[in-house]
Amino acid sequence: MFPMNPRDLKRAMKRFGLNVGELGGVRSVTITLDDKEIVIRSPQVLVIKTRDQKVYQIIGGSEEVLERREATVSEVSFSEDDIKFVMEQAGVSRDEAIRALEQAGGDIAQAILILTSGSE
Repeated sequence: MFPMNPRDLKRAMKRFGLNVGELGGVRSVTITLDDKEIVIRSPQVLVIKTRDQKVYQIIGGSEEVLERREATVSEVSFSEDDIKFVMEQAGVSRDEAIRALEQAGGDIAQAILILTSGSE
């Protein structure tokens, strides 16, 4: 392809309805995928505007790939009867019974075993 000076290139693009400009002050661009993030530091970002949309072109910069791990927050609620039963059987406070149920994943028998095996 033949080289074209920037001024002529801008004119040609304008004839096609494209307006190109550089987005200044960009420090990083993050692309978030299902299992990872790609972070591009110090990129050059061009914005190509058409009538209906904008296209961002990201050029260069250093690339860093970060694995994503979803923090699994499981809010487990235990019935009042389960908590009281563990408290009575293990002879512990309400907070201790709840902690043991959380540790046992809601398994009442396992929670009681956790509490009673530590005191023997």
